[in-house]
Amino acid sequence: MPLPLYLLALAVCAMGTSEFMLAGLLPDLASDLGVTVGTASALTSAFAIGMVVGAPLMAALARRWPARSSLLGFVLVFAAAHAVGAVTSSFAVLCATRVVAALANAGFLAVALTTATSLVPAHKKGRALGVLLSGTTVATIAGVPGGAVLGTLLGWRAVFWAVAALCVPAAVGIVAGIPVRRGPEKPTDGSPLRAELGVLKTPRLLLVMLLAALVNAATFASFTFLAPVVTDTAGLGELWISVALVLFGGGSFVGVTAAGRLADRHPGPVVAVCGPLLVVGWLALAVLAERPVALLTLVFVQGALSFALGGTLITRVLYEAADAPAMGGSYATAALNVGAAGGPLIAAAGLGGSVGDLGPLWASGALVAAAVAVAFPARAVLAGGPGGGALR
Repeated sequence: MPLPLYLLALAVCAMGTSEFMLAGLLPDLASDLGVTVGTASALTSAFAIGMVVGAPLMAALARRWPARSSLLGFVLVFAAAHAVGAVTSSFAVLCATRVVAALANAGFLAVALTTATSLVPAHKKGRALGVLLSGTTVATIAGVPGGAVLGTLLGWRAVFWAVAALCVPAAVGIVAGIPVRRGPEKPTDGSPLRAELGVLKTPRLLLVMLLAALVNAATFASFTFLAPVVTDTAGLGELWISVALVLFGGGSFVGVTAAGRLADRHPGPVVAVCGPLLVVGWLALAVLAERPVALLTLVFVQGALSFALGGTLITRVLYEAADAPAMGGSYATAALNVGAAGGPLIAAAGLGGSVGDLGPLWASGALVAAAVAVAFPARAVLAGGPGGGALR
């Protein structure tokens, strides 16, 4: 894989740290700003909503810009939003900074997804996306747990400053490693914006986007509220939150690496195996969460299954959106973040029920079960190879 791909992954790591970091900061942040944990979880949804809206909007605006300039601008805006968030005492302002950061993240990821696939041969899209998305898994392994420790020791504001600082080497890497004329600076196939938007009417594309959204909703439903499960349900200390996050991140790295190897040629078997196992895993986690060993083991397993399945589905989105070379990355980003926005909201609604902190885990199981139910009758679509046809 080419070096610029790994430099893009570094920037994705910085942004992924921000997207996931609230899982370990919600209790402290909520207390400092005088809101409930459920209300504070709206920050995750605000970020995801900004990603959903921003992905197609920013991709449309940037489709004629040089890729390197677009990526650099998005990273700098992202850093500035975190600096403002680190100093504000207003929950409303913090929400606004999360939306701005999300718009920048969405624009970056939409351009980066397209740029990443342009750096490799057409039949290696899955491998390229595996490398790019590994930035997110590194964020969950190192960035998010490190942020949780930093937040415990110095407060949540220090974590926002750290994310802003992490954007600096990412920006330098973009300037140094991304070729000036590589990526969607213009629609190289001459496709007008209207034609690229028209691809969204394709039933196959809508199907895989829906499946990706459901699986990501399940991931965020539980990941956002993992901290109280670790401390309240399992009875572990606050530092064990970081351990759980590291385990989830380690599992996600295994899963996204496997998806990178298998998503191009064997998407159907990945979905057929990981989907049902993921449902069983979330339900088992809800039942066994009081047992620390079982909790920590299942967190690792669920991270692996979630990212293997999610990474495979996102690869399918890009294959099905092949006729939208500039906008396809934004469709994948939007699908992911429809789930990221909806998952925490669904999970938060279940916190006040009889199952308490375990509500998000049950919700995750239900969301993946819905995805499996939708995918089964459409398994022929998911068995498509790089060219869109059945695998030989």
